[in-house]
Amino acid sequence: MKTTTVSQLKTSLSAYLRQVKSGEEVLITDHGRPIARLLPITNPMSLPEHVKDMEKKGLLKRGEKPLPVDFWNLPRPADPQATVRSTVLRERKEGR
Repeated sequence: MKTTTVSQLKTSLSAYLRQVKSGEEVLITDHGRPIARLLPITNPMSLPEHVKDMEKKGLLKRGEKPLPVDFWNLPRPADPQATVRSTVLRERKEGR
């Protein structure tokens, strides 16, 4: 979370709003005391809470653009030893 003073916010409002639009939260202080917080508006139906928590912890990052129309028709990458599949199955078994 970014922190700024009221005077900095006034002089650079557009820059802070761009940061908020990209998902950043901004804490606003006045004489060193927090007085407000700017948060991005999100669709409450967009993501479950546990996914939002993972995003806040830096465990995942949401895409900024929608997937291309033909995304699901693209060829899959080769994985001849099934490394990805075996890793996912092992993690599921271990409860991660």
